[in-house]
Amino acid sequence: MKKILIANRGEIACRVIRTARKMGIATVAVYSEADSRSLHVRMADEAYPIGPSPSNQSYLVTDRILEAIDKSGADAVHPGYGFLSENAAFCKTLQERGVTFIGPGVQAINAMGDKIASKELAKKAGVNVIPGSNEVIRDKAHAVEVARLVGYPVMIKASAGGGGKGMRVARDDAEAAEGFELASNEGRSFFKDDRVFIEKFIVNPRHIEIQVLADSHGNTLYLQERECSIQRRNQKVIEEAPSSFVTPEMRKAMGEQAVQLAKACGYTSAGTVEFVVGADRSFYFLEMNTRLQVEHPITEMITGIDLVEQMIRVARGEALSFTQEQVGINGWAMESRIYAEDPYRGNLPSVGRLVYYRPPEVNRYVRVDTGVFEGGEVSIFYDPMVAKLITWGEDREAARINMCAALDNFMIRGPAHNIDFLNAILKHPRFVSGNISTQFIAQEYPDGFSGVPLDDKERKLFAAAAACLQQGYNALLKVIPEKQDLVVTVDKSDVALSVQRRQGITIVNFQDGEEMELADSYSPGVSIATFHDGTSYHTFQFKRLVEGFHLNKGGVRAVAVVRLPRHNQLAHFMPEKEALDTNRKILSPMPGLVLRIQVAEGDKVEAGASLLVLEAMKMENIIRAAANGTIKKIYVDSGDTVETDAPLIEME
Repeated sequence: MKKILIANRGEIACRVIRTARKMGIATVAVYSEADSRSLHVRMADEAYPIGPSPSNQSYLVTDRILEAIDKSGADAVHPGYGFLSENAAFCKTLQERGVTFIGPGVQAINAMGDKIASKELAKKAGVNVIPGSNEVIRDKAHAVEVARLVGYPVMIKASAGGGGKGMRVARDDAEAAEGFELASNEGRSFFKDDRVFIEKFIVNPRHIEIQVLADSHGNTLYLQERECSIQRRNQKVIEEAPSSFVTPEMRKAMGEQAVQLAKACGYTSAGTVEFVVGADRSFYFLEMNTRLQVEHPITEMITGIDLVEQMIRVARGEALSFTQEQVGINGWAMESRIYAEDPYRGNLPSVGRLVYYRPPEVNRYVRVDTGVFEGGEVSIFYDPMVAKLITWGEDREAARINMCAALDNFMIRGPAHNIDFLNAILKHPRFVSGNISTQFIAQEYPDGFSGVPLDDKERKLFAAAAACLQQGYNALLKVIPEKQDLVVTVDKSDVALSVQRRQGITIVNFQDGEEMELADSYSPGVSIATFHDGTSYHTFQFKRLVEGFHLNKGGVRAVAVVRLPRHNQLAHFMPEKEALDTNRKILSPMPGLVLRIQVAEGDKVEAGASLLVLEAMKMENIIRAAANGTIKKIYVDSGDTVETDAPLIEME
C-alpha cells in the first residue's frame, strides 16, 4: 500500500492523513468547489477536484472519485465516515479495479447497512434486539397503523439512515404521519433509500456502543464501550469512554454480543455496534456502523490503539498484533463536538468565515481533531462540525474538568458556535453525577438554551474580571489612580467595588467587605484572559464594548459594563429600546434551501402550524408559526436559497 486516497473531507480526512503520514504512506485528497482551500487539501500530498459544492454532485458521485483514483494512481481508499463509507457498490467497484477499500467487505456493508435486514441477522446471531416491526412502511396511513400496533412512543427510522439523519420519535398519530414523511425524505435525500421502519422507543434510554476490530485471519476483538447518551435530535454532542453506567459484567456481555454479530456478517476492519440501554441495564441492538465513528478518538485515548492505523494494517492483510486480554482501560476520555450552530437560537446552523480560530494547546490531556483553519469558511453545504475536542484524565471527573478548561480556552470568532452549551452540559449536576440519558437535553433544556444563570459568587467574579480588564486598557491610555472606585453592571445587576494594583496583583474590594486578589495573564488586543484567585484559574473570553466587556466563561455569557459611580447613576436614566416583534414577519433563522412551502397567501394558521421546510447542513427544519394569524405575503419559492434573517413569510 503506497498511496491512499481519502474519499472524504474535513476533520476526518485530516485525521486519516496524519496516521498515513506517520506510517510513511502518501495521501491524496479530493475536494469540491467549496473545499478548494480546505485544510485537508493543504495537508495531502496530492489533491484533485471532483465537482460542484453540493455533496450529491461531488463527494457522493462515485465516478468522480474513481477518476481521481485513476489520475493519482492511488492503490487504496479510506472512506472516512458518511458519504461513501457504507456504500457497498463503491466498495465492490474498487475491488473490481484492484484498489483496496480500507474498511469491511461488501457482504458486511450490505448486511449491516440495511437496518431491517441487520435486525434479522442480529436475532440469528443471538444478539438482543428492540421490539418493533421490520416491515417497510408504505405511507403515512400505514405508519400510523404500525405505530399503534407497536405502541407509542415509537422511533421511525430510515432503513439506510445514520448519523441522526432519517430518525424521528412519534408519540401520537399526527407525529407518526409527519415523522414518516420527514424520515423517508431524509433517507431519499441523503442515502438514496426512502424505506423506513418502526420500532419501540425505549423511554429515557442510554446510548452505549461497542468498538469492534477484526482482521481477515479470524481475530475479532472489542475495544470496550463508549457512552454517547448526550444527544440532540439523535445527533451525538458529548461522548465519553468508558461509561460510568456499565459494570464489568455488562461490558463483557455487550462486548461478546458485538463480536458475535461481527463474526456473523464476516466483518473485518474497525466497526461499531450500537446498543440502546434501559435503566435496568437491559441492552438492545440498535445498529452496526460499518466504518470509523466520529467519536473514535476517545477509544484511542483509553486503549492507546490508533484505530486508523489498525484499519490500514487489516486492509493490508496483517493480523491483529494484540489479544482481547491486552485491551485495557487507561483512565477516562471525553469528546465534545464543536459545531457552527447557535445554541441561543435553537441550535440553528451558522456559516461564514472563521475570523478568529484558536483551539486550546494540545498536550497529553488535550487533543483537537479539526478540518478548519483561521480565515477558512464554514460552508452551508456540509455538516456544521468545526472540531472535535478530546480530553483525558485519570478518572471521569479529571477528564470533565480538563474538558471545561479546554472549552474556556477554545477561541472562535465568525460563525456562531456551541461552546457555551457544551460547557453548560458538562457543569450540569446531572452530568457531573453521571445520571444521563438520550433525553438529557430535551429534559433539562425543554425551552432551548439561553445561557447559564449567574449566581452571586460568579457575578462577583465576572465583575472583578471586567474591572481588571478595564484597568488594564485604561493604563495604556492614561495615568490611572492607585485605587479607584467603580460600579460594574453585570447583566443589569450593579456590583460596587474598588480596585488597586499591588506588586502585579489586582486587589478587588467589594462593598460588602469581601476581598479578592487576582493575578492576571492577558495582553491588550488578545481576546482571552486568565485570572488566578489563589486557588483556581479562571479563563474568560471577551469582547471589548464601549463601556465594558462581553464575557464568556463556563457556559455563562454576560455583559459587564464598567463605569465610575457617578456615570453609573446617570446611565440608569437612559431609556431602553423596545424589542422587535417577530411574530408578524417570519425571518429565516439560518442560511438554507427552501424545500417545501406548506401554506398559501390568505391561509389562516394557528400557532405552531408548519409553514415551510428549510434544508440546512443536511437536515430538514420545519419553520412554524409563532402566533395565530393569516398569511399575508410569501417572499420565497421552493428551491430558493436564503440567508440568515431573510424574510420568508409575513402574517397579519
